[in-house]
Order: sequence, then C-alpha cells, then structure tokens
Amino acid sequence: MNRVSSGASRTCVAVLTADAAFEQSLRATFGTGGQIELRVISGSISTAADLVTDDLTVVIVDLDAGRPEEMQALERLMLRASLPPVVVVAQNFDADVARSLLQIRVADFLVKPVQPVELVRTCARVARSKGAETTEAQIYTFIPAVGGAGVTTLAIQTALLLLNSGQRSRPSTCLVDLDFQHGACADYLDLEPRLELKEIEHRPERLDRQLLEIMLSHHSSGLEVIAAPNRPAEMRSFDPDMVTRLLDLVSSHFDYVVIDMPRTWFSWTDSVLLGTNKLFIVSEMTVPSLKQARGLVGAIRERLGDGPQPQVIVNRFEQRMFEAGLKKSDVEQALGDDFAGTVPNNYRLVREAIDRGVPIDEVKPGNNISVQLKKLMIPQQAAKAASADAQGLMKRLSLSIAK
Repeated sequence: MNRVSSGASRTCVAVLTADAAFEQSLRATFGTGGQIELRVISGSISTAADLVTDDLTVVIVDLDAGRPEEMQALERLMLRASLPPVVVVAQNFDADVARSLLQIRVADFLVKPVQPVELVRTCARVARSKGAETTEAQIYTFIPAVGGAGVTTLAIQTALLLLNSGQRSRPSTCLVDLDFQHGACADYLDLEPRLELKEIEHRPERLDRQLLEIMLSHHSSGLEVIAAPNRPAEMRSFDPDMVTRLLDLVSSHFDYVVIDMPRTWFSWTDSVLLGTNKLFIVSEMTVPSLKQARGLVGAIRERLGDGPQPQVIVNRFEQRMFEAGLKKSDVEQALGDDFAGTVPNNYRLVREAIDRGVPIDEVKPGNNISVQLKKLMIPQQAAKAASADAQGLMKRLSLSIAK
C-alpha cells in the first residue's frame, strides 16, 4: 500500500463493519505503516451506508450476505455516482452471492476468515486502478447445443479476430477454456495448459494478478489462453467461488474475454452466463441439433431472466442447389429472432489448422470461415471492409473503362 500513497496526497481506507474482532484486526493491519488513514464506520451496511463518502480511496464492506436487507443496501450503495472502489468481505458465500456481486460490479470480494496480507493486497490493487482509465471487458461466451458442434474452433477464431480488431493497437484478449474435463483450446493452439486448479481450488482468494500471470499460456499471435490439463476420468464440479474469481480477475485485466463452455451445466454456469455480454449457442445443420439449440435458448432465458439474450450460430453450414434437406429458410423459421447466422463448412481447412496448431488464417488468409465470423462478431468492421472493397472495385472498373 506504500506504493499506492506515493503518487497521491492521501490514501484513505474506510471499513464498514459491526464485527468488533474484524475491526481490531483491520486496525492492527492498516495502522502499522502510518501512511494510510483508516476510517472505521461502526454498524452494518443496512444502517450505516450513508456514512460512506466519495473522498475515500477504498471502501471495505463487511457483509452478511444471508441478510436480504444488507444485499439490498449494498446494491443501493453501488448505484451512487463517484463511489470509490468497494471491496466486499462476506461472512457466508455461495454461487448466488457471487452472481449478485458480479452483477453490481464490486471491485473485489473475499470470504472470512481473511488473511490480513490478502486484504492489504486487494486494497492496493483496486486503489492502483482507481485513477486509471479503465474499460469493462467485453465477454463473448460460446456454449454447444450438441457435442462436436465446433465450439472450440469458433471460440479460438473469435478470440483471434478480436485480438486483431484494433485500428492502432491490439486490444488485450484472453481465451478461457472452462471445459475442465475435455477442453481442447490448448491442444488446438499447440500450447501447454498451465492453469493448475489444485493450487487455487481450496483457497480461491490466493488467485491474484501475479498467480494469474504464471497460469497464462502465451500464443505467438499475442493471444493469452487460460486452460487446465484435461481430467477425462474425473467428472466433478468445482467451487463456484473459484470459477467466479478467476473470471472476475481475467475480465479486469483484458479488453476482450472469450469463453469456451462445456455442454454440461454446473453450479457455476449461471454466474458465468450472467456476466457475459454476448452469448452464442453453437448448433449443427441437423434437426436434432436445432431442437437442442432451441431448447437451450428457452432454458437459459428461464434461468437468467433479463440476463444476456442467447443467439444461435449454425456451424458447418452447407447449402447446395437442387438438393433435399434443411435449408437456411427452415433454420430461420425454426429459430426466429434467436438465429444469429451461419458459419460455412470448410473441413479441410479447419483440420489442417488443428493438426498444425495454428490459426486458420495462417493456413489460408481471408478464408470463408473468418470472413463470416467477422460479420457475426464485428459487424461494423466487416461492413467497413466490404465498403472499402466495393469502392476499390469501382475505382478499378472506372480506370479500366477510361483506358
């Protein structure tokens, strides 16, 4: 925290708590350096939230998440303009609490009992970012309607498109493989998976920027990848707190985050989907797959309510003239407004890219898969490129006529 105060006139941390033991621990923790002013606001957030002022560096809220009035008071506090970063220390914690804290955008959260050094590190991190201009990560999530729909290929290519979407600089982009049992992102890119779940599974509060950096796999394109070694013989879920904290940390350090989801619904799936900006269900061009996609759209809307609206991408699309079978019009009729578009079938190109462990654009620049994905993921940029191509063609035609 000394580094935080060196560039500012004053570092002031306020703690709102009704726990005398926790208050004493904080006084001992923050009172040793003499460079940090600690303000203690006695009482629960439901009774003392109005005493939180905007001139603070960081606010620590001791929260009893099992009391609805405290959660509601925290939500009202987070709606205030010019509010300092808020760090929540929860007395009890589960997936619903994690989801709520993500939705109201607290700076970070910890679970009691809290190690003093972890709390100091957390306050230091959010204080350092307070004065910096930050933007919320845009999160793209892909979930399969059926097995083998090609989700990993689309997630990887989308991440690479977003990485190269900047006009002057490359936006930082991270691909996260949450299929801990059969994930293939690292294999497709010929990378070593470095996310060691055993290191953080029982103590997710240990996960910070330094540990995250160790667990990132770096691709030659500049894409960062988070993937764990596969556990094909171990079918189990992980603590929602671990997954939520991992994604919260990733989204605070990257411009774009692309998530490859497993087909199985886990206890942490709701939280991941609720934090998503764009949610895509990947289907194949078959009747059973389209039925599964339509059912999944309905299930997600029922569970998430006003959360992100899922859109269906039909992968490996082929349409031949004068042949029987499903047509694009059939898909549009079956899915209605939930239909995002199609991605063409180019099996040879995808297979070669996977076997070589390289992006498909490296195998064939400007291929039909990348072109169509760009229209779906970055429509403004695709439209601009198409307009530029059309203008170039007209110019060449004009010169040809003039000759």
